[in-house]
Amino acid sequence: MKPNAIHQFFSILRAANPQPQTELHYASVFELLAAVLLSAQATDVGVNKATARLFVVANTPQKILDMGLDGLEQHIKTIGLYRSKARHLMQTCKILMDQHGGQVPRSREALEALPGVGRKTANVVLNVAFGEATMAVDTHIFRLGNRTGIAPGKTPLAVEQKLLKRIPSEFLVDAHHWLILHGRYVCQARKPQCGQCAVFAVCGFRDKQQMQREKTP
Repeated sequence: MKPNAIHQFFSILRAANPQPQTELHYASVFELLAAVLLSAQATDVGVNKATARLFVVANTPQKILDMGLDGLEQHIKTIGLYRSKARHLMQTCKILMDQHGGQVPRSREALEALPGVGRKTANVVLNVAFGEATMAVDTHIFRLGNRTGIAPGKTPLAVEQKLLKRIPSEFLVDAHHWLILHGRYVCQARKPQCGQCAVFAVCGFRDKQQMQREKTP
């Protein structure tokens, strides 16, 4: 996609949803971190159901530690890979208490040092909690980066770097949300809803489809 098309792409998404928000439920930076950590290979809906039970009784690092590993597992056992996630969350809570005064750190290096927290999770926390212009490339954003032509790349990091370079600065803080929501509800993996897509006119996927039709005898 050319720069003017990318600008129009995000202008349209912004007009439709001026203040996009994550669909994970949280009321503090720690709750956000915990929810994102638990969301790997799980749906936001499923995570929200589990954290609705968990955060009522334990919504700080110390309270998570106080409930113990078994207690934590019981509250999140409806989530896939809950045992490893519970272990990572307990380890993360201990580090937060021992090294950060119970607070979620604001630096990428410190976030990525937490068990179960990779680059994507750190980017979500930095963007959603602290308003930084980061790009957490999940399966939806990776697909859109390649399918639309905004930021084609073979790895999530390559797509992330291209998105940060090519998306105009005025859209960067919210671009992560717009792309995820668009990928989740419109530009879906198996059957993209091109007929209902507000940005189809400027999407590189449209051009690919046209070229395929022209090649077809």
